[in-house]
Amino acid sequence: MNENLFASFTTPTLMGLPIVILIIMLPSILFPSSNRLTNNRLISIQQWLLKLTSKQMLSTHNYEGQSWALMLMSLILFIGSTNLLGLLPHSFTPTTQLSMNLGMAIPLWAGTVVTGFRYKTKASLAHFLPQGTPIFLIPMLVIIETISLFIQPMALAVRLTANITAGHLLIHLIGGATLVLMNISTVTALITFIILVLLTILEFAVALIQAYVFTLLVSLYLHDNT
Repeated sequence: MNENLFASFTTPTLMGLPIVILIIMLPSILFPSSNRLTNNRLISIQQWLLKLTSKQMLSTHNYEGQSWALMLMSLILFIGSTNLLGLLPHSFTPTTQLSMNLGMAIPLWAGTVVTGFRYKTKASLAHFLPQGTPIFLIPMLVIIETISLFIQPMALAVRLTANITAGHLLIHLIGGATLVLMNISTVTALITFIILVLLTILEFAVALIQAYVFTLLVSLYLHDNT
């Protein structure tokens, strides 16, 4: 019986009801919090990483851009933790769903565009027509720049979906090949198992990098519009 490679990307259900909302809420429960006056080591490391990331990402922003700091840090924590939890066996990764990634990308992109037209109207409109453009190229450039603007949220969502999905598929394929080769050639199975371990380590890095890239691109769109 052939196995469906994309079965692990199907939204899980419980008694016929989708439980993706509970899965999306799970990462926020895992972050430690403290009501004490003195934080423990884990919370101190968490706060240090957040301060380091926010300082690097928002150092070039003005006051309007820095006001988005809480939202951007929440976004990178959510995507990063969701990607990492999705690497656990028999788990589900919501960020492999294009619909969910579009649901994150479109409102964020729309918020940056609306902010740009509100605070920098002339500069935002000037992006559609670079200075010094020949008159006969003006209609074509306006159309091209408009299309490129509306493609930005699609690029955000597709990039995240493709990278996470490709990594999961590779792990699934190499893991299945390792199980089959165990009964055929032990040496070959050992080699594929080593490749599987290295790929898993790489996927841990990719999970964090993709969260950073997604948030950084949103930050860059915000920087251009504030």
